[in-house]
Amino acid sequence: MLKKIDLRKELRHLYLPSAKQVELVKVPKFNFAMVDGQIEAGQAPGTSQAFREGLEALYGLSYTLKFMSKLRKTNPIDYPVMALEALWWVEDGFFTMSQPDHWCWRAMIMQPKHITRRMFDEAIEKLKQKRPLPGLDKLRLEPYQEGLCTQMMHVGPYSTEPVTVAKMQAFAAEHGYVERHEHVLQEGRLVVFDHHEIYLGDPRRTKPEKLRTVVRHPVKKG
Repeated sequence: MLKKIDLRKELRHLYLPSAKQVELVKVPKFNFAMVDGQIEAGQAPGTSQAFREGLEALYGLSYTLKFMSKLRKTNPIDYPVMALEALWWVEDGFFTMSQPDHWCWRAMIMQPKHITRRMFDEAIEKLKQKRPLPGLDKLRLEPYQEGLCTQMMHVGPYSTEPVTVAKMQAFAAEHGYVERHEHVLQEGRLVVFDHHEIYLGDPRRTKPEKLRTVVRHPVKKG
C-alpha cells in the first residue's frame, strides 16, 4: 500500500511562518540534497548560469527521488518535494543585498528521512542517463542542523528583504539574542553564511510584490 507523507504540513511552523511578526524557532537536523557555487561577476541569482545549472540539477534529482520512492516495490512512499532553500555569504568584504555578483551560495532541498545515500546515488545515475545536467556531479546528500533561529515570512521582492531582516534583528536584540553567523563546510574549509532564504514562490510566475520568502537567521543568547 502506498504511504503518503507531507513534510510541508508536518513542518508548517518552520516553513510557513507569520508575515506579521518575528518568530523564534529551533530547527532540528534534516537531510538535504545540496550544491554550492558562486555568482559570476556582473551577474545576479536570476541571471547566473552556475546558479541556474545548480537548481536544475537539484530539482531534477529531487523529483527523481520522489518518483523512485513512490514506485519502489517495498514500502512505497509518496511525498511533495520540499521548497528550495539557499544560504548566502561572501568571502571578503560585507554581505549586502544590493551587490549580489560576489555572493557565494548553497542551494538545497530537504529530503525525507527514508531517502538513503544509496537511493541518492542511484537517482544521480538515472538522471545522468536520462538527462545529463551539468550540475549533477556537484550534488551531495548531507545533514544540516540550524538550531535556534529567528524567522519571518517576507512578502514582496527580494530587494526589500532588508526591512524584514531589520525587524528580525530588532526582535533578537529586544529578547537578548545576537545573530549567530553559521559555519558551513565548502570544499574542505569552513565558511560563514550570512543569510538564509526559503522560496515559497517562483519569481518567473509570481509578481514581485506577491513573492513569499521565509527569511531565517541563526541566533544565540547575547
